[in-house]
Amino acid sequence: MEQFNHTNALIHETSPYLLQHAHNPVNWQPWGEKALNQAKTENKLLLISIGYSACHWCHVMEHESFEDAEVAQIMNNHFVCIKVDREERPDIDHIYMTAVQLLTGRGGWPLNCITLPDGRPIWGGTYFQKEKWIQALEAVSIFYAENPKETFEYAAKLQQGIDQNSLVPISGENAGIDPLLLPSLLKKWQSYFDTKNGGTKGAPKFMLPNNWQFLLQAGQQFQDQTILDQVKLTLQKMAFGGLYDQISGGFARYSTDENWKVPHFEKMLYDNTQLLSLYAEAYQTDPNPLYRQVVSETIEFLKRELLSPEIGFYSALDADSEGEEGKFYTWTKPELQQLLGSDFDLFSDYYNVNSFGFWEHNQYILMRTEDDHSFAQKHQLAIDDLKAKVHSWKQLLLNERAKRVRPGLDDKILASWNALTISGLVNCYRAFGNAEYLELALVNASFLKEKMMNADGKLLHSYKNNQAKISGFLEDYTLVTESFTAIFETTGQKEWLDTAQHLTEITFQEFFDEQKSIFYFTSTQQQDLITRTIEIHDNVIPSSNSVMAKNLFRLSYLLDRPDYLKTSQKMLDLISGNMSDYPSGYSNWSQLMLDLSGNHFEVAIVGENAISLLNGLQKNYLPNVIFCAGTTENGLPLLQSRYVSGKTLIYICQDNSCQLPVETVAEAIEIIRKQ
Repeated sequence: MEQFNHTNALIHETSPYLLQHAHNPVNWQPWGEKALNQAKTENKLLLISIGYSACHWCHVMEHESFEDAEVAQIMNNHFVCIKVDREERPDIDHIYMTAVQLLTGRGGWPLNCITLPDGRPIWGGTYFQKEKWIQALEAVSIFYAENPKETFEYAAKLQQGIDQNSLVPISGENAGIDPLLLPSLLKKWQSYFDTKNGGTKGAPKFMLPNNWQFLLQAGQQFQDQTILDQVKLTLQKMAFGGLYDQISGGFARYSTDENWKVPHFEKMLYDNTQLLSLYAEAYQTDPNPLYRQVVSETIEFLKRELLSPEIGFYSALDADSEGEEGKFYTWTKPELQQLLGSDFDLFSDYYNVNSFGFWEHNQYILMRTEDDHSFAQKHQLAIDDLKAKVHSWKQLLLNERAKRVRPGLDDKILASWNALTISGLVNCYRAFGNAEYLELALVNASFLKEKMMNADGKLLHSYKNNQAKISGFLEDYTLVTESFTAIFETTGQKEWLDTAQHLTEITFQEFFDEQKSIFYFTSTQQQDLITRTIEIHDNVIPSSNSVMAKNLFRLSYLLDRPDYLKTSQKMLDLISGNMSDYPSGYSNWSQLMLDLSGNHFEVAIVGENAISLLNGLQKNYLPNVIFCAGTTENGLPLLQSRYVSGKTLIYICQDNSCQLPVETVAEAIEIIRKQ
């Protein structure tokens, strides 16, 4: 058994990131009353260090500074040191990220912030080399000891800035929605398109799936071929790049270059599940076999590497293994030659084991530059023969890679990220009709209900070792509500809609600011933070407020709740004035704007064959449709008085005004597409 010289209070935590620091000589404590009270009792500054398990530079700073006895002594002498897993406590991360961005103009992880004993920040930054870290710690502690009055005044001003930051996004109160705003946003967005490599210009390149989901919908609605071509190019280039794991499926977090070649190798659950939705929806508009392949391989990756025995999905895989970034995923030429034998030349042309695929230290990143048909033609191969070869290559390399030391696994299960997984799987089921995808979504959703909801039906954020903890945040409530609503709209099983409504009511009770018509990220029950933040910018995950606004829009029709629709419209009004400055930061809001623009339908299907007709309809790309199906009226407003014995009828409605019913999918699609 491994012996450790040091063990601190993090040893009792469940977060893999916190446990990674449990044997540092720094006297780390988790966020909580004990550490906060100690800082006040001893009049010591708090040193709050925030990161996550798959963060490469977090590992580097730990090795250089937090494992160093000299650094630890300075930290322990002058500060009460708190370690935070940003994925476990995004609320704490929001506050201190805002502080560091105000202080330095930029942010990132590791995030290090020094605060007064009451938690108000006075200094911060991201990664520091050892010597600079020591200098900063000593300078801040000396300044605080010698200038307490000035330090408190500075903290008060910074606190004011943090509070103001929560107000900035909603400064456009009652601005109303300009009908020309969407075309203007789209025009501005197009100026950022990288028309050679896909995505937007420059590096690094983040995938931002919600951006492309919005652009796909907008391109379809406005029949804008330029936008649709850019979506198509982006999806192909991402799937061909080193960003995508060509051997086992799944995407890394982002590309460090503009060619999608060299990824930051960590794999995050939230990226991959949203990309499932994006590629599934793209397939509905253009049945490209590449999209089907990406979905199938990514789901296999999720099942193989991130699925718990209880059917919850783990959070992430590290970028590093054996202390080196990307070591698990890259290959040398001699390795490949030995494995592939006579197939090496063909393989190296297919996956660019050449100057283009070369990375560093004689390592190659596998990536593609040609589609299968072009490649088969060039090499005079039958397409089926090529596919058989590629399949055998992947299996061969996957088996070989299984012998390597694996990257670290962050095995906590988060409600919000699992909800994204459910939504992704449901979208894949709609597009491809694979019953296994829906079954996996349903079992995962049952896991959330059974393990991550308490007796009052309230959500908990994080789960590990048969223990759910940390009260749910707005992102948990909104994303779980969205996923349960999607299950209802796909299966007609009313209990999922009932739970979605229950969660929505809790969200209003505990997160809503009636005066501002916006939702806080933390509930009224949470008392351990210096402020309550409001999240409105769509980023790698859509903002919790934009998800809530979209939920309220859908539920208003499904539950006949005009008050929900009014709140949804008011939320969009509040932030619409900010959207033109930063279009990509409001992509999910922009989808809501498309929904509210009038080209929207409710489709009610009732009768013995309702679910079969529903599945037929949902194979099509219909992002502007809310579905309500049942074999009986089931007490649902959209199905009320619409059941006719012996028939299954499809009603196409707009704002609860319905046309005469039809009985076939083809007739329903024709009506929707004619509008």
